[in-house]
Amino acid sequence: MNTNMGKAVRLERLFDRNTGRIIVVPLDHGVTVGPIYGIVDLRDTVNQIAEGGANAVLMHKGMPRCSHRGSGKDVGLIIHLSGSTSLSPFPNAKTLVGTVEDALRLGADGVSVHINLGDETERDMLHALGEVTSKADSWGMPVLAMMYARGPRIKNEFDLDVVRHCARVGQELGADVVKVPYTGDIASFSRVVESCCIPVVIAGGPKLESTTDLLAMVHDSVQAGGAGLSVGRNVFQHKNVSRLLKALNGIVHGDWDLDQAVEFMGEDL
Repeated sequence: MNTNMGKAVRLERLFDRNTGRIIVVPLDHGVTVGPIYGIVDLRDTVNQIAEGGANAVLMHKGMPRCSHRGSGKDVGLIIHLSGSTSLSPFPNAKTLVGTVEDALRLGADGVSVHINLGDETERDMLHALGEVTSKADSWGMPVLAMMYARGPRIKNEFDLDVVRHCARVGQELGADVVKVPYTGDIASFSRVVESCCIPVVIAGGPKLESTTDLLAMVHDSVQAGGAGLSVGRNVFQHKNVSRLLKALNGIVHGDWDLDQAVEFMGEDL
């Protein structure tokens, strides 16, 4: 079997073929913080996300049975393989809770792993990432590495050098896409992107104060050479999920400027 062909096919399902960019909406928060608003009825949320034109949703292995629709607009599927809960005394210590084979059985287009560099259990998470990328490569399965810096020695997880290091670790250990925090401006984030030969997407982080802030962050990250976004709560907890995703589509895949996106949102801003 030509696994390189398999990976190419799956990546073309996830990334827009014309722009080479991607919009992912993670829905894996139930393990970390429980059934928060927006992911209680996952099927309805996925419907809204697909209608808005996202390229993929991301969730744990037990949730496709609660969200598969059998009708409507298609959307890619990424299975998240690591987890921890906010109830734990060590919430940053992610452990593998699924396998590449689980994702294959579910018909997924990719898998994802969460790594917190700087945590006391960093070596275990790095080992897990290395194992997943090796196994995924043998099956032709793309890997999204969510790379953060969170630990006793981390003073600022958004620091340029720290984020560049995070992105580079994901690339070095075999990921096909890396997800990192946005560094705050076009000039600095362009340096993150230039240090990687694989696509770099931004995380949403904490709930932002306004939709305009989200649109501006995504716009600037794309201007810096970023490949799109992987944003959860700031999308699925929005009052008009589909409309927001259409605006994000305009920015990521349609090269809209910020004013166009803001105008399109109208009263749903």
